[in-house]
Amino acid sequence: MRGDVLHYDETQGFGFIAGADGNRYTFAREDLRHLAAVSKGAQVEFQPSGGQAREVFAIQAPLAASSASAPVRAATPQHFGRFATEAASSSTGLWGYFRRGLTENYVNFRSRARRKEYWGFYLFWAISAVALSTVGFGIDGLLGNLDAGLEEPVAGFALPGLFVLATLLPGIAMTVRRIHDLGLSGWFCLLMLLPYVGGLITLVFSLLPSQKHDNKWGPVPAGVTVPPPYVPAA
Repeated sequence: MRGDVLHYDETQGFGFIAGADGNRYTFAREDLRHLAAVSKGAQVEFQPSGGQAREVFAIQAPLAASSASAPVRAATPQHFGRFATEAASSSTGLWGYFRRGLTENYVNFRSRARRKEYWGFYLFWAISAVALSTVGFGIDGLLGNLDAGLEEPVAGFALPGLFVLATLLPGIAMTVRRIHDLGLSGWFCLLMLLPYVGGLITLVFSLLPSQKHDNKWGPVPAGVTVPPPYVPAA
């Protein structure tokens, strides 16, 4: 779909596009194809996904950028309300990664995930599992299921168990995207099934740094520092 960039904040890596269908779409830095340069007024092509724009690339720069002598300035943030500001600040935050992992990236096995995204997801995953287990055992205590060990703690096991089942697919997808970020095939995630060493291999994958360039699974994730290109001396 074609659209026009309404706003893009280079610092926070977040912006808005007015689509040709009359709807407004949000996009983040990681949605830019090959880290394309975009600014307010640029015409772009993108793939709509709900209210999110994916695979964004510029097809025509804004007229103001046509002058080579014009100084390059950072895009001036526009105000689209408190919720737009919160979305921008959380797009690469730990909680934002967890939320996106359970919503728009629920079965995303195609792109890349940096170390911060991987560990942010599993940090809040562990916190959620422990919280649900605590609530479940509290419910069992109120129902008398823990008295003298005569009853099984049904809720204490059921709530975290259901949570694990519900997050199984996004957890695997996160691991696949983390492996993609290293430039490897996502099928390497099957190594986690190996007894004894599978978990250790997955841990090593999760600790390795991102590739500092585009690979076949997408551009460098937002927030990863990319060194400037080498320019040989004249």
